Amino acid sequence: MVPTDRDHTSVVALVECALVELTHEAVGAVFVAREVGQSTRTQYVAADDVGKQFQKRHFDDRLGWHETTIPRRIVRDELITQLTRSPSTTAERSGEGAASEPDTFVVKPVRELRTP
Repeated sequence: MVPTDRDHTSVVALVECALVELTHEAVGAVFVAREVGQSTRTQYVAADDVGKQFQKRHFDDRLGWHETTIPRRIVRDELITQLTRSPSTTAERSGEGAASEPDTFVVKPVRELRTP
């Protein structure tokens, strides 16, 4: 479950730790956002061994997979934004009540990531 009750500093620290792990280990970060009737999955995997470029894989129930390479700064900003989004923001955005399941964020081995 996403720690939406955390202060900004602790979320930034979590994201920085995740980025270090992505750079030095064979792991990927996965953020799953759930709204009523749909979900999106965003995966981030280091594209180089110095942590400057990352592969972003985004899956939307309606649109399928989209892959792109983005710089570390954008990964950092996206993760901070996703992890600081409140549950009420998700419900407001969908125009309905709270999602049936909470958003999740995990770091897991690359071999366990779902791919297109």
